Formats: sequence, C-alpha cells, structure tokens
Amino acid sequence: MRVPAQLKRRLGAGRRADREERRLEAALRAGEEEALAAVEERYGRTLSGFLRQALPDPASAEEVRQQVLLEVWRRGPEYDSERGSPLTWILTIARSRAIDELRRRRPEPVDPVRLPERAGDGERRLDEMLERWRLSDLLKRIPAEEAEALRLRFYEDKTQTEIAAETGMALGTVKHRMVAGLGRLRTLMAEEGAA
Repeated sequence: MRVPAQLKRRLGAGRRADREERRLEAALRAGEEEALAAVEERYGRTLSGFLRQALPDPASAEEVRQQVLLEVWRRGPEYDSERGSPLTWILTIARSRAIDELRRRRPEPVDPVRLPERAGDGERRLDEMLERWRLSDLLKRIPAEEAEALRLRFYEDKTQTEIAAETGMALGTVKHRMVAGLGRLRTLMAEEGAA
C-alpha cells in the first residue's frame, strides 16, 4: 500500500516530536543547562496561559511561572516519564504553586449578600483549567482538521450539523474527523498514563 506524502509528513512530524520529547526528558533528568530553555520553548505558552487564567493578576502569574520553572529545573532529575508526559508534570507543579499563591493571598472584601466560594471549589476550578490546557496541548499533536472539529464541538459547544454548516464540510466528514480525532486523543492520553 502506498502512503500519501501528506500522511508521511504528519507521521514523520509525530515521530520527530516524540524524539524531541524523549531528548527533553533525558536532558531534564541529566540536569543539562539547555533543558530549561527547551522546556520554556516547548511548553512556556501553555504554562503561561494556564497561570494567567488561574491567578487573579498578571504579576502573580509571572511570579508563579518563575517558581514553576525553577522547580522544574531543580526536580528535573526526579522526572519519571512513566507517570506522565513532561507537560502533565509541569502543569501539575503549576497547579500546586497556583494553589499555594491563592492560599497565600489575603482575602479581598466580599459583599455580605454574596456567598463566599465553598472550600474546594477553587481547587476544582484549577483542576478543570489544567485539564483544558493539557487537552489544548494534545490537540496540537493531532491533524489540524480533526483538532478543529473537536475544538468547535467541545470548546464552542457546536453540534456536528452546525460544524458542517460553518466549515462547509459534509456531515459525514465532520463525524469521521471527530471519531478519528477522539481516537488519537485517547491514544495520546494513554501514552501519558492519564487515561
């Protein structure tokens, strides 16, 4: 069977990304100087986005971001790829540091008419945000047309019929791309040990 050139490029890009991730993992464990720069280049935008959404102001987000990167550097030799991908590990550290920052902050005055947030709600919200950012990163690793169908469905809450109308694709194509994309996501999550 002849493999189309476009598919070969995608498969090659996936293998290249896997090799780069394995090199990054090894560099972290070895404490190589370039490891932190590689972490920042590969995962910095996702980390910053998560923290900006999780914390009340940009200054706090940047301060916690620096704490996370320092912790990643210090704990790099402890990184265990069997427990999850580098991104999952980094975002887990970020979640912990964000919770520390939120607990450290002095509570702002609250209108007595409004009920305060229940204990645990803040952490649950952070967990939901962490999962969204992790899935966002995983979506970058599947074919763009499959990722776009899934984004429209689950992030914009559009039906498959609405997606077909908006994109001009046949409904069957939308369904096929969603099924294929979900399968790829499931495989990526299983590889991370997060499924």
